[in-house]
Amino acid sequence: MRLFSIKQKNGFTLIELLIVIAIIAILAAAIFVALDPVTRFQEARDSRRYSDLTNALTAIVTDQVDNGGAYLTEITALTDGLYYTIGTNGVTGCNTGCTAQTTQAACVDLTGLVTEGYLGSVPMDPSTGTAALTDYYLMKSATGTVEVGACDPEAEASISLIR
Repeated sequence: MRLFSIKQKNGFTLIELLIVIAIIAILAAAIFVALDPVTRFQEARDSRRYSDLTNALTAIVTDQVDNGGAYLTEITALTDGLYYTIGTNGVTGCNTGCTAQTTQAACVDLTGLVTEGYLGSVPMDPSTGTAALTDYYLMKSATGTVEVGACDPEAEASISLIR
């Protein structure tokens, strides 16, 4: 006859559960910090800006080549060496909001590239651009090169292309 009986224990103790939960929380926090979603979204929007600017510059140069070296009329009319926000003609305030460059009060309208079939649509900044003010800029130099850039990149210090 047994005087003492040993009970078999089923399940986990509270301490064991708390330790597992703490380990999972630490791992989740480390992964969240490593992935840093805010930075990833900023980099994705900057990638979109770079793509938009590449498409716009390619359209400008293709139009120039197809027209015997002459730029679109709106680009030819620009003063050399000055920066202009890409937007709609007639919009006031084109000289506000661009932190990358000091832009002129008048916008440069690239919708002619759309109507001529060189560009699907005038690109707009993924965060702050509108059809009237795209938050991108353009500058034509005296040597005939064109620079396009993003007014407000996020992850990068600046985004601009020259051709």
